[in-house]
Amino acid sequence: MAEVGFYHLTATPLDRALPKLLERTLQAGQRAVVLAGSEERVQALNGLLWTYEERSWLPHGAARDGFAGDQPIWLTTTQENPNGAGFLFLTDGVAAADLAAWTRVFDLFDGRDDTAVAAARARWKAARDAGHGLSYWRQTDRGGWEKAG
Repeated sequence: MAEVGFYHLTATPLDRALPKLLERTLQAGQRAVVLAGSEERVQALNGLLWTYEERSWLPHGAARDGFAGDQPIWLTTTQENPNGAGFLFLTDGVAAADLAAWTRVFDLFDGRDDTAVAAARARWKAARDAGHGLSYWRQTDRGGWEKAG
């Protein structure tokens, strides 16, 4: 079973929160797959991870780049794990078909969007019913994270 964390974005948008979580993933010696809701989002994230901070970048790739097995972070719209990642990041309200295939899952959702919050609650219930370990992370005013509940 996977450890599934639900990350409630309230202070910063996905494009500011995701790179920080991916930095911590790589620092922990892990690989990641980021599952996005559209090819446009994949391309936007692909550019973002090169430029999100002046002195930072995250090694990553997507289908257009190739060499999936060499990429510590893989950006995709497809339910795949071509880089042997243990961590899965879900964005744009996308649900994974098989959470159990991952060590850890990060479900990031926009807390300012009632539809996104309702969909996250449904994903929480499905993950709980499947027997996965669950945690809820609330974003602080400064963009950090605190575990709630």
